[in-house]
Amino acid sequence: MYVILTSKPGKFHTEVPTSTCVVESYEYRFYGTIKAIFQIAQFENIPPKIRIVEDEPPYVVNDVPSKFLEKFNSLEEARAELAHLTKFGGLDSSLIQCANVQDAV
Repeated sequence: MYVILTSKPGKFHTEVPTSTCVVESYEYRFYGTIKAIFQIAQFENIPPKIRIVEDEPPYVVNDVPSKFLEKFNSLEEARAELAHLTKFGGLDSSLIQCANVQDAV
């Protein structure tokens, strides 16, 4: 089972549970500016909640129930959805895969 996790640099980041394997990471650029980091994560058993933490004080923490995450049966399905989410007609947007998964965090 795969999910797409999102972080927005300077705004918030998604903490990846220890039982999770991030298989791919991407920078989403809009007119050359990084707007988001997307991570495709593989779960054996999806944890009940995913933690999202604000990057600025007061560092609000939200534990979002994983039942709200769209789930994909294959890596290819997750990639296709990510490509669909990041294309907006003729706007200058790009999805750049990070060479090293740790580069995206």
